[in-house]
Amino acid sequence: MENCLFCKIAEKKIPSSIVYEDEDLLAFKDINPAAPVHLLVIPKKHFATLSDCSANEAPLLGKMLALAPRLAEEAGCGVGYDADGSPTGGYKTLINSGPNGGQEVYHLHLHVIGGPHPWRGQR
Repeated sequence: MENCLFCKIAEKKIPSSIVYEDEDLLAFKDINPAAPVHLLVIPKKHFATLSDCSANEAPLLGKMLALAPRLAEEAGCGVGYDADGSPTGGYKTLINSGPNGGQEVYHLHLHVIGGPHPWRGQR
């Protein structure tokens, strides 16, 4: 897409703080973070919204979601367990779709949000 901000980032026409890249996906730090850790995972191929994906994109969508725990762990907000086996840490994932869904950039993207409180409950 000619005027898509995230397509330009994927094409390296606009700089970003990249934390992961492969042939299908790019992950980078959000420039307006809602939490101490706020990463965006995008497909390099343009899809305006999640609703523009079909069952054919299931492997790509699964790859995006499977990447989230790895990125969270590397950023220091992965889920761990204390000596009693209780979970510690954590993050959330979010995909906004459409104007009423809060989407601001019309290129499919997965938010990975975490880190120490008090950000909890935002977004």
